[in-house]
Amino acid sequence: MPSDALMLHNPSSPTSAKQMNHEEIALYIHWPFCIAKCPYCDFNSHVRDQVDYDTWQNALFLDLRHEYKVNPSPRINSVFFGGGTPSLMPPRLVAELMAEADKLWGLNERCEITLEANPSSVEAARFSDLASAGVNRVSLGLQSLDDHSLHFLGRTHDVKEGLAALETAQRNFARVSFDLIYARPGQSLHDWQSELGRALRFGTSHMSLYQLTIEPGTRFETLVRTGQLVPADDDHSADLFDLTQEMTMAAGLPAYEISNHARIGEESRHNLTYWRYGDYVGVGAGAHGRRKGKATERHKKPENFLSAIERNGNGLKVEQPLSSQVQATEALMMGLRLREGIDLEALSEKTGLAINMMVNSAEIGTLAALDLVHREGNILTIKPKGMPLLDALLPRIIADALCA
Repeated sequence: MPSDALMLHNPSSPTSAKQMNHEEIALYIHWPFCIAKCPYCDFNSHVRDQVDYDTWQNALFLDLRHEYKVNPSPRINSVFFGGGTPSLMPPRLVAELMAEADKLWGLNERCEITLEANPSSVEAARFSDLASAGVNRVSLGLQSLDDHSLHFLGRTHDVKEGLAALETAQRNFARVSFDLIYARPGQSLHDWQSELGRALRFGTSHMSLYQLTIEPGTRFETLVRTGQLVPADDDHSADLFDLTQEMTMAAGLPAYEISNHARIGEESRHNLTYWRYGDYVGVGAGAHGRRKGKATERHKKPENFLSAIERNGNGLKVEQPLSSQVQATEALMMGLRLREGIDLEALSEKTGLAINMMVNSAEIGTLAALDLVHREGNILTIKPKGMPLLDALLPRIIADALCA
């Protein structure tokens, strides 16, 4: 039985976020299969009785090769296996995909290779082999440290199994992160303080802490619509958010993004590429990508993805040029999630748009007076008080000219 004093095995100190090479790209590989569909999940995940791994390896290889032909020059700084449940993939397949990516683009010698994993004993048994295959960072979907809540969230593991998986992960991977969902119905400040305090004692260098949101098309959305589920109200959610920031900061894992917390230097390089609006390749069913001024999207349904591969040699459904206005809007929406904020001058140079065409300076001044945002020169950041209000602030910050 793991204790609350789990220690991080072989901690590493990856290249600081500020020192990232922006000429390199990130690679996202989507594995769409799960054992079961969680009631809060709106990700592209599918339950299938059988999966032909050789067929999927061939399909993903072809998808990778297509992207290489389009964008062959940069090296890869990070790889992220997302899903779905990538920890259900055979380690051999993970190793083959990384070898193919290395053969095509080349992997940076300090490449961050992350794999999302569910904390079941079956998947945890693969951790040693996944580490041998080259995975050096794992993101574990614990979601809760309370058995009743895990059942409510539709998870197939219990707390004991989850903590055993965490202990196994810390033995096998240099870097470990895990997710928790809070602002659950009926969760008090005291409940979350106790749960988060326990989680912070496990010693991981990164945690993703998400408020429960009711997404369209999920089973939870149906329950809310029919009155069978009452979400936490906004004021209580804000109090829980404030508590989260205080506790993680005190524990040395400050928020570097609205929901992500890390020791200094242990931020997810891959996710920083998204939030800093860098280029990334996305392959696999339903994967999104952004490269060379274009947005890409693969077919979501696994069978449709495989059919597209057979017809065209790639899984593309959408490949769309992004206007300067769209790029500026997306970069602002992503970059302002970060504690470091966004450099408006750099964004202006990238898009060719004047700063006053991208942001509303008068509104920024008003919001700064309310201690919600801060602007120093051309660096714009959201203050801690403004972060839980980010969705409401963005329409005021982003200039009308971008929305026209």
